[in-house]
This record gives sequence, C-alpha cells and structure tokens, in this order.
Amino acid sequence: MINFAIVGMGHIAKKHIEAIENAEGANLYAICDTNPDRLEIDLPGVKKYTDLVLMLDENPDIHVVNICVPSGLHAKLTKIAAERKRHVIVEKPMSLKLEDAEEMIKVTKEHGVKLAVVHPNRFRPAIQKLKKQMDKGAFGKLSHANATVRWNRNQAYYDQADWRGTKEFDGGVLMNQAIHNLDLMLWLMGPVESVQAMAATRLRKIETEDVAAAVVQFKNGALGVIEAATTIYPKNLEESIAIFGETGSVKISGRTANYIETWDIEGVTEEEAEKTKAEIKEDPFGKPGHQWIIEDMVSAVKENREPIVAGEDGLAPVKLILAILESAETGKKVVIQ
Repeated sequence: MINFAIVGMGHIAKKHIEAIENAEGANLYAICDTNPDRLEIDLPGVKKYTDLVLMLDENPDIHVVNICVPSGLHAKLTKIAAERKRHVIVEKPMSLKLEDAEEMIKVTKEHGVKLAVVHPNRFRPAIQKLKKQMDKGAFGKLSHANATVRWNRNQAYYDQADWRGTKEFDGGVLMNQAIHNLDLMLWLMGPVESVQAMAATRLRKIETEDVAAAVVQFKNGALGVIEAATTIYPKNLEESIAIFGETGSVKISGRTANYIETWDIEGVTEEEAEKTKAEIKEDPFGKPGHQWIIEDMVSAVKENREPIVAGEDGLAPVKLILAILESAETGKKVVIQ
C-alpha cells in the first residue's frame, strides 16, 4: 500500500479523503492542519497533526503528501515534503507565482520525488473522447478554440475566509475557477505563443479579478478565445470547451463541461455522433478525477515513472494566466517564453 497524508483540511480535502479511500493501493495514513478544530473528523486509525514537519519526521511510512492549503502556501509546503523525500500531489493552481512553480519542479527533481498537480477534468469521459480525436488529427488544420467559464461566486463565498480573493494566497477567477478549463485548452491545443487580454474587478470586493477576457495565439498558429467570470447571476451558468478545425467542430458544455453539445467530425456519421452523445449523457462524470490522480500516483511510485499530470503540466496554465494578467495590466500583447 502507498500511504498518503493530507495537509490542509478545508473543503477540498474531502475529495482527497474520498479519492484515497476508493483508490486501489492507497491508504490514508495521516492528516494535518494548523487549526485543530479541522482535525475533529471521524477517520478511524488515521493519525492527526497540527505540524507538517513533525508529522513527516515521526512517520517515515508516509509516502505521498497531498497539499490542500491556500494556493500561496503550495511552494513552501512542497519544499518541506520534498526535502523529506516525500512525493507530492498539489491542488490547483500549483502556485500563484512563476518562480515558485519552477522551484517546486526543481526541488522535487533534486530530491528524487514525484510531483503531481490536481487537474482532474482531463479524466471526464467527454474530454477523454475529445482528446483521442485530437491526438489522431481528426480536426485537420486547427482554426481556433474557445474556453468559457461563466460561474457564480457571490460575496459570501469570498467572505468565508480572509485569504479568499487575495493576491498572495488565492488569486482571482483565472487562477481559482478557470484554471481547469485553461488546462484543458492547453492539453488539447498545445502551448500558447502570445496573449492579449483585459481583466476587471466588477462586482466582488476582492483584490483580484472577477471577470477576464483574452485572445491567444497558439504556437501552431490557431487562435483561442477565453472568457472567465464569477459574476454570473444567480448561479453557475456554464463551463465549456470548443475546438474548431477544417474537418471537425466539437463543443463540450454544461455547467461543468461534462456533456457533448456538438460532435461534428469528418467521417463520423450523424448516427455515430448521436450514439457518442448518448453514451456520455448516460455517464457524464465517470470515475472521479481526484481518484484518477491518486491511483496514477500509486502507479507512478510503484513503476518509478512521472505522473500523468506532472509539475510541467501544472506550470503551463499558471504561465498562461500570469501572461493574461500582465497583458490586462499593461494593455499590451504578451509573448510567452
């Protein structure tokens, strides 16, 4: 069994607990939070700590640390775990700063441990089908892509904790909500060469943006349009990813981009397209993405390979978002190195 420890017992930790409990070959060994009240959870046999260093030093049997603390603390805790030869799974975004993300990749490699970033939307059934079509070139020459997140995060959401909506610990709609969608766009379309963007804080009393729009050019020459907002009234409206090429048009949408809305690909009959849509509608969520990430880390450790969503994968959307914010601030096109 591969033993996991979770640090940061906020909302997202529940998904990690469930994923570890359901993942083959995984065992929840310990949890950690600086707030002892958050440790008051019924987990028989699981050790509980308020100090990460103490937890790791006292328990050499911990193999993997799942970092679920506010984003601004990810780099610091990754370093602590890596220096103690523990593999790391870190929640999105892997970091709010480019230099921190690069340091996380560097320190885990230096200490010979694995780094995985939680981008679970890649494992949605509809997205998996789209990726297979992209990989075999079914769209021909790519025209453009569209990534849209139209969600609601009201003021009460941001007021839950002092760190929410801050530049130092949380980030705005791009880092916190749209990053999964942007990860999908990059995974499907490839790296971005340049971006022109605008962002604003329109409705929420936070330090960061609550709405943003950007146009990107991919290194393959295709274009992309990004729209992200937490200002939608009164609830989440949609998350979608759409790809357009000379021989294909596909749009995956719904409130959380789980359903196939358009599936027009050269060589695929209307009957086959409708069958594909029906298959996805029957099971739009599949195995939970966090469980995929946990099971992949178990395999990566046993097989001594890189995780499917490794540090470099987590770095890509962070780099894109920082370029979008730079462009929005300067009013200029930003070239991504």
